[in-house]
Amino acid sequence: MDVLVTGAGGRVGTAITDHLSDDGYDFTLLDVTEVDGPGESVVADVRDYEAIRPSFEGQDAVVHLALIREGDEFGADSRGVGWSADLRSNLEGINNVYEAAIDAGVESVLFASSNHAVGMVEVRNSPAVYHDEGIVAGHDEPHRPDSRYGLSKSYGEDLGRLAAEAHGIRFYGLRIGAVRAPRYDHPYGDAERGVDAGRWERGSDAYEEQVARMKGLWQSRRDLAHLVECCLQDDTVEWDHFYGVSANDRRWLDDLQYARETIGYDPRDDGEEWSEPPEPSESE
Repeated sequence: MDVLVTGAGGRVGTAITDHLSDDGYDFTLLDVTEVDGPGESVVADVRDYEAIRPSFEGQDAVVHLALIREGDEFGADSRGVGWSADLRSNLEGINNVYEAAIDAGVESVLFASSNHAVGMVEVRNSPAVYHDEGIVAGHDEPHRPDSRYGLSKSYGEDLGRLAAEAHGIRFYGLRIGAVRAPRYDHPYGDAERGVDAGRWERGSDAYEEQVARMKGLWQSRRDLAHLVECCLQDDTVEWDHFYGVSANDRRWLDDLQYARETIGYDPRDDGEEWSEPPEPSESE
């Protein structure tokens, strides 16, 4: 299967290629800088339609990951309702990718949506939502973006539905929870990253809150790759969305039974199985 991955050099893109490179996929890796990975590297910006269009020819599927973040955090400063250059860029990129996929006759588009598309559930219920107090966003949760970033993800899902219903592309919106780089690929990852950055101390209240949050929101790199493969191999869905989380006991993004029944997503990891961070490797 020929698969084009945009934003292939990021942590989600590398999770896909790290785990699926030996499974019969022929990847084309598109990013704004050259990607060292299993497949042809194409340097192009999704905001430039003419630059990316040739890479869509002959592809069976497109996994659209490329984005521009409005800062590293999604705090109140990103919740304004005004226009921003980053929002404009992300919407332009989404449109270009879908248009190119339709024009090239690509069969399916997988879109890296986000928990932030329904993130106001977390914002309005924090910190209770981190402690398994019955707060759940199910499969039928409507869009509740918590930021301009979340708004762009909601837009991408809606445009994907239009592309599916009007143009016959199969569309999968992956509402990814928290996928991290290999060093932090565990439910203590964000807490440990904060320690490494000097933001808090291990065992502090801030540290423990990050652990509680990640034990619900974490998706391991191998589970993310498995979710992507389930969508790539599916031929039944017209359009749909699925939550990108591992089988965490305290997950508040919960459509796992639906995802199992619909596309066969059966994650292997559970944040609750971790009681402490892993020991640092000697290479770190």
